[in-house]
Amino acid sequence: MESWELAAREGIRDTIAQYAHYADSGRFDALAALFTADGVLEIPDHVLSGRAAIRAFLSDMRSNLATTLAAPLIRHHVSSVAIIVSGQDRAEARSYFLAITAAGPDHWGRYRDELVLVGDRWLFRRRRVRRDGSAAGSWVAARARSGG
Repeated sequence: MESWELAAREGIRDTIAQYAHYADSGRFDALAALFTADGVLEIPDHVLSGRAAIRAFLSDMRSNLATTLAAPLIRHHVSSVAIIVSGQDRAEARSYFLAITAAGPDHWGRYRDELVLVGDRWLFRRRRVRRDGSAAGSWVAARARSGG
């Protein structure tokens, strides 16, 4: 493996980790900046194109979390990150996530990412979020029931 590929892999891991930290702390401007200008975030029942749409949707989710839960905190744990570098400026990644609120495990699933190198940063061109399950009575299960 060449040194540029090692650097790419580390940059991609950093982008994936920053996404979780920014989401959990409500730093949606910084989170949206992890996407290319025309980047796409696909989550169940929503396809968000561009940084402004991503920022607005996540801000709405944060508001819902704050009004729904007694302790409005969420933490995303990401694991089993597998990276396929297909060139010096393109890659794909797969990983699993588990989201936990103050009530315990909330929901879990998979990320499927397409990333590109822009300047010296790896950015998401597309992030697909697939939910594999949720706990009974969880915040995300209540959102799904209400159509949110």
